Amino acid sequence: MNAYLDNNATTQPLPEVVSAVCECLEHCWANPSSVHRAGQAARARVEKARRDVADLIGAGPREVVFCSGGTESCQLAIRGTLEQAEHDNVRRVLVTSSVEHSAVRDLAKKLQACGQAEVRWLPLDASGVVDVERAAGMIDDKVAVVSLQWANNETGAIQPVQEIAALAKGAGATMHVDGTQWVGRMETDVRKSEFDLLTFSAHKFHGPKGVGVLWVRRGVKLCKQTPGSQELGRRGGTENVPGIVGLGEAAKGAAAWLADPGQRARVAAMRDRLEAGVLELVEGACVNGPRDPRRRLWNTTNLALPGVDAEIILLTLAEMGVCVSAGSACSSGSLEPSPVLCAMGLDKKQAAGSLRISLSRFTTEAEVDHAIGAVSQAWRMVNAVV
Repeated sequence: MNAYLDNNATTQPLPEVVSAVCECLEHCWANPSSVHRAGQAARARVEKARRDVADLIGAGPREVVFCSGGTESCQLAIRGTLEQAEHDNVRRVLVTSSVEHSAVRDLAKKLQACGQAEVRWLPLDASGVVDVERAAGMIDDKVAVVSLQWANNETGAIQPVQEIAALAKGAGATMHVDGTQWVGRMETDVRKSEFDLLTFSAHKFHGPKGVGVLWVRRGVKLCKQTPGSQELGRRGGTENVPGIVGLGEAAKGAAAWLADPGQRARVAAMRDRLEAGVLELVEGACVNGPRDPRRRLWNTTNLALPGVDAEIILLTLAEMGVCVSAGSACSSGSLEPSPVLCAMGLDKKQAAGSLRISLSRFTTEAEVDHAIGAVSQAWRMVNAVV
């Protein structure tokens, strides 16, 4: 049998998402900025999706900006805030962490190398979680923007975004939260938060690829990065109507799923069983990230398997019909150990022998059983070879 357990890379789109995207491609393909009836029909579908997305995160519809994905959303949030802050009061400091997704981590390095921003890297504990007490001294009145992910894409570690947001607010800085792995999987209510910007992507919660969201709290200013007047002047470019409508359907599906806490508990129990099964069968295996499963996203485990290279294990598992990864999907094809795991203090050998396994609401008990057996069998096979 097959077991797809790489849901932090992307998720299977909901049937209603597929239907909505196909219907728009066939019947609602006009430009939503056009004033004729076909254009206004497309505009109505876009604005309905905007309301559905806003409802998912507790926002106002006019605070929702549609982008091409999570990467562009993060770029707009960080670059847009830095440019606005420099224009207003010459703040040029970006504070972030070395365990961010490459969309943020690599951008920070580029901005620093080009002299466009000073970057301060937040201190981490051994589990890859930001140390709030030590971070407090790094966020001062020179900081323009603080950017921190809500849940790590490789380990599932949940970051103290609310506490860091309070520090940013106290320093007069803008707080950006990368919610790509969080939104659609955990309850989100921006009205109860102190952060200013939130980014996420449709395909992480059973929506289509090629569409993402930047939530901008009312009153927060940022410079747009693409010319044009679309998206309330915040982001130029003709809207991707089918993708946006699919995102709206995914948002409605996520809201309904989150309304039943038992559903999340069901999948979390499968994650825990899979993790325990591998740890029992693979001698010397250990969890990368917080040991307490409650401090990790309910669907994610990252396991270090001793004495092997994850790339070889991945190929062996693929032949057994098991889809997992060795880290971020955006670094696929790279033979280098995960920068996230290395930043957590793992040596290169341990980081290079680690697997990320991520479940979804569609994961079955049979898939978990198959994966437990396959991972332990693949580990024994590869160890016998090496």
